[in-house]
Amino acid sequence: MSIQKIGHRGAKGHAAENTLASFQKAIDLGVDMIELDIQLSLDKFPIVIHDTTIDRTTSSKGLVTDYSAKELQKLGIPTLKDVFELVQNRCEINVEIKEFSATQAVLDLMAKNTFDKNKILISSFDWNALQEVRFHDEEIRIGVLTETDLDLALAFAKFIKAYSIHPYYHLLTAENVQKIKDKHFKVFPWTINEPEDITFVASLNVDGIITDFPERL
Repeated sequence: MSIQKIGHRGAKGHAAENTLASFQKAIDLGVDMIELDIQLSLDKFPIVIHDTTIDRTTSSKGLVTDYSAKELQKLGIPTLKDVFELVQNRCEINVEIKEFSATQAVLDLMAKNTFDKNKILISSFDWNALQEVRFHDEEIRIGVLTETDLDLALAFAKFIKAYSIHPYYHLLTAENVQKIKDKHFKVFPWTINEPEDITFVASLNVDGIITDFPERL
């Protein structure tokens, strides 16, 4: 079984994370899926950035929610719509919602965008956001993120009819991966970069690996 290559924030090992250049690089490296993070702009657009502030990834400072989408674009931060237009259905997109408040804006954009909904997977550590997604749409694929408790994630995944579970890779053993797969969920651990870690996690029979270096898979 081939393991899906999932580019973390694009190809973060090669280009500035969560930028159009990073997503293009990931596509050039042959990913099956890109993973990205969503926050909300001042004018309520879904913006592709991991942190709640722009301090770490731009030359400016302040909260993402203090800037309009246009201002953020000028700083090199794309909107989710920009990413849909760049990717053009060439690979799948794992949209990680960072704040519950961004959930509706993501759903609204998906409803009016031409990007293939079957190629979108929505994940979050905020399980309320995932519940909201499921409440609005029975079809959207959902990924349950967890850093701590696989059993709890599995129970919640069953409850909301998720597609996949995205665990911190140190939680995984051959046994618990099999247990998740027996319940018909995909297993997409994060973020695995060192070749020996990739080899180990791949040996557990996971379905995909989220990595900054997709070419190492």
